[in-house]
Amino acid sequence: MSTSSGRATTGDGSGTGIRLHAPAPGWALGADVVVVGSGVAGLTAALRCAAAGRRTVVVTKARLDDGSTRWAQGGIAAALGEGDTPEQHLDDTLVAGAGLCDEAAVRLLVTEGPGAVRRLIATGAEFDRDADTGEIELTREGGHHRRRIAHAGGDATGAEISRALVEAVHAAGIETVENALVLDLLQDAEGRTAGVTLHVMGEGQHDGVGAVHAPAVILATGGMGQVFSATTNPSVSTGDGVALALRAGAEVSDLEFVQFHPTVLFLGPDAEGQQPLVSEAVRGEGAYLVDADGVRFMTGQHELAELAPRDIVAKGIMRRMQEQGAHHMFLDARHFGRQMWEQRFPTILAACRSHGIDPVTEPIPVAPAAHYASGGVRTDLRGRTTVPGLYACGEVACTGVHGANRLASNSLLEGLVFAERIAEDIVADAPASAGPGVPVPFRGPLLPAEARLDIQRIMTQGAGVLRSADSLRAAADALDSLYAAALYDLEMHGKTAEPGVDTWEATNLLCVARVLVAAARRREETRGCHWREDHPDREDTTWRRHLVVRLSRTEKRALVVTETDTADFPSVDTPLRTPVHPILSQES
Repeated sequence: MSTSSGRATTGDGSGTGIRLHAPAPGWALGADVVVVGSGVAGLTAALRCAAAGRRTVVVTKARLDDGSTRWAQGGIAAALGEGDTPEQHLDDTLVAGAGLCDEAAVRLLVTEGPGAVRRLIATGAEFDRDADTGEIELTREGGHHRRRIAHAGGDATGAEISRALVEAVHAAGIETVENALVLDLLQDAEGRTAGVTLHVMGEGQHDGVGAVHAPAVILATGGMGQVFSATTNPSVSTGDGVALALRAGAEVSDLEFVQFHPTVLFLGPDAEGQQPLVSEAVRGEGAYLVDADGVRFMTGQHELAELAPRDIVAKGIMRRMQEQGAHHMFLDARHFGRQMWEQRFPTILAACRSHGIDPVTEPIPVAPAAHYASGGVRTDLRGRTTVPGLYACGEVACTGVHGANRLASNSLLEGLVFAERIAEDIVADAPASAGPGVPVPFRGPLLPAEARLDIQRIMTQGAGVLRSADSLRAAADALDSLYAAALYDLEMHGKTAEPGVDTWEATNLLCVARVLVAAARRREETRGCHWREDHPDREDTTWRRHLVVRLSRTEKRALVVTETDTADFPSVDTPLRTPVHPILSQES
């Protein structure tokens, strides 16, 4: 990228020298921009870049409409209603973020958000409207003091947004590569982005490992919920974007702040994989949480009771479960009646009934499960990372908007707003043409596919909703043992797991798990969705700051965790700074 962009890089920008074991690319495409991911962030960025005449390729891990956006139930938050203002939306977001939001990023989000939603509607998304006035219907969710959540299909907002954007991408003739797992960032000799390598699964125009050469790469790969045993995330959410960025030399921040959604349908204490979500909008419409005796335990714990920010509700549920020795609590919405359930929440109703629970006649058993990564690849307010030409938006990114705990339904809005800003940056200041990717000196070991379950169980037990020094130390030791065993086989015997989707995903999961645990061990306080039993209080004097993690350039086995001077992210005109105060180098 040209120097006028204001981007500063850390070190020499040449990445870590670590790449996944994979065959050499057997085919290649050329583009101006490659977008990795097909949720609201990725497709919005692709549409804006293509509309400005940039040759754009979208790479997605499954089908275009099969990412995390499709599963979003509640809606998208914006100050669209009468009497609501961006300032009020800002205030609610800052409170939910527990002192770690970047106010400049939040202000940008809430002021540009309403316009971004209207442009989404112009793209073809149809939101639920009042039958009499024709105005967009708005509901409330946790942490919001006003009705400002626009929804579609009752509780199928993500599916409608995905439908509209996918149709727009097809209509625009944007080239897409589906069923493709991105592997690594291509970089030239100066460390500038030169594209990505990827593996296409199944039949199609391309198959096997290939490359898309481009001077600009937009990571919109979504989350990493599959690092835990039970999550609301789809099976494709294996942290691939964060792992790729780390291997390329980028910084990640705030990865310890994983939001556990309070009300996930409880399917048993040993349930694993993607779990059905019971949207916060159900509580927004008047459902309440009760224990087995029918007692509303959130009343009196917060002024908003069941509509407190998610971290507070999740903690309230966990405390009640501990007090009563229970595996779950209940969400009671029987007073809605059959008609409201069928019209307002048809998706949730069907999911509950498919598991033998009828919310019309009985309370819904619920418990917290991993839901959203508030942290991710560190960016500035134009989505630029510390690697020239590499951008990130959506859940994979850490823009400073969410702080220590995402406000409900801000995620779709963040994807919209920052995707548009990335496209503007690329169009206004096109990245300089990068040379071809150069060979790298070291390829890290691949984990066997079965390690995925080991990682998930280690993380659930040691770094879940409740954390402590002992649990996190045990998790770190177990994760490091997995890595050390794989590295030993590689260095001593020249052996590693067979390259393939399962082993690449397991390796990415281990990477993000180790980073998450390293940051969680360092943050010795309870803040937002990071809950340390051994440090139960929030410590603003010591910990109102961010932890930034990168892979060591010199030690292939090290995670280097540093902390920023203040809680502030850079402004739009200020480049990302090299972090200061090294505080932890964790060797495996």
